[in-house]
Amino acid sequence: MPITDADIGPDVGIFYPDLVNIYGCRIESGSRIGPFVEIQRGSQIGPRCKISSHSFICAGVSIGAEVFVGHGVVFTNELYPEATNADGSLKRDGEWELVETVVEARASIGSNATIVAGITIGEGALVGAGAVVTRDVPAFAIVAGCPARVVGDTRTKRAESAARARSVQSPRPEPAEPLQVA
Repeated sequence: MPITDADIGPDVGIFYPDLVNIYGCRIESGSRIGPFVEIQRGSQIGPRCKISSHSFICAGVSIGAEVFVGHGVVFTNELYPEATNADGSLKRDGEWELVETVVEARASIGSNATIVAGITIGEGALVGAGAVVTRDVPAFAIVAGCPARVVGDTRTKRAESAARARSVQSPRPEPAEPLQVA
């Protein structure tokens, strides 16, 4: 699989270049691209993103800075795909409507999620693994399910997680004397 006609910024890590299909796109500095990833013409990957293996980023997808894309994530770029025209001839480039999708900075998309064309995933949002996203995702929302629905807020969950981490790191009391077994 080739890397052709792509604008690839400095310090981009493509660790298995023979196992990707990257063409006509832009990948900004510091991003990491896993094996078996396809990034099509006209798509954009922002700086410091992680695109995990087996993901498909089609034409018309724009991914902001510091976005995580899990394994096997699929984007679509047409709402009503068809193989042929009304006369039965195979559709070619320009004979279908490209519908753009935007993923804003610091969003995270879980493994095997499907992102339907024409939506925006807001800044800091989290898409759960396996979700099918058919509508815009607000900034900092956590969405899950099929179709994806809002189930939480990343700011709340991150604060709870940080509080748990702090409590685990706090000093523990000295253990009591061991029991004597007779």
